[in-house]
Amino acid sequence: MNTDQHRAEARAQLAASASWSIRLDDVSVTYPNGTKALRNVSLDIAAGEMVSVVGLSGSGKSTLIRTINGLVPATSGTVAVGPHTVTGLRGRQLRRLRGRVGMIFQGFNLADRTSVYRNVLVGRFASTPTYRNLLGLTTATDRELALRSLQSVGMLDKVWTRAAQLSGGQKQRVAIARALTQQPSVMLADEPVASLDPPTAHTVMNDLRRVNTETGLTVLVNIHLMDLARTYTTRMIGLRDGELVYDGSAADATEADFERIYGRPIQPDDRLDR
Repeated sequence: MNTDQHRAEARAQLAASASWSIRLDDVSVTYPNGTKALRNVSLDIAAGEMVSVVGLSGSGKSTLIRTINGLVPATSGTVAVGPHTVTGLRGRQLRRLRGRVGMIFQGFNLADRTSVYRNVLVGRFASTPTYRNLLGLTTATDRELALRSLQSVGMLDKVWTRAAQLSGGQKQRVAIARALTQQPSVMLADEPVASLDPPTAHTVMNDLRRVNTETGLTVLVNIHLMDLARTYTTRMIGLRDGELVYDGSAADATEADFERIYGRPIQPDDRLDR
């Protein structure tokens, strides 16, 4: 069995028992300072879809993702993820939801002085009793999930490397592995390639697409680059000033569609492969 087959097998073994749909009904978010980040957004994302959310900085992309996992409460409207109505969840119920929602951030959020292995095991915290987390106790299942996750993104050979010694692209792939170790039902990625060079950005986006296709996991990724949205996602949502201005096929989106999303003509920086 070759390396790609090993990775595909690892991803298949990591598949969640069921992927979840995402639904927003007339959702608005207004921050305490008066900023209106989302305005009456309604969306239905089917379980297993790979969707990009496109828009410039300040368009509401990050707020949208954080509203889905309850990090930012909706001011009005309803957010549902799988069987859960996120709006109104508190305490243990909200933590239980987040345990099934993988999050990938632009800044990686790894502990640099800790090994790749220990960073990936963090993905099991939501499913592990507190005393085990405090004592650093892991089960055979936890260890196997961590190693499979690293195998699935081609980072198994770095398992004992400190995170500080990794490149940016390697750190992001470890962050994907950490999220996969949760065995999530939804994967959210907030500008995961914004700080990466073009070849590495393509590698990370390809990893996310493979996770989607090989496990059936619902993947929602924030991005502002039109070529990456077209290449790696099947559906594209466009946000401008907190409003939904496009919802359709990513591959079929025209430059006029992107100009409507951006609110200005296309510029060289709007494409990664410029």
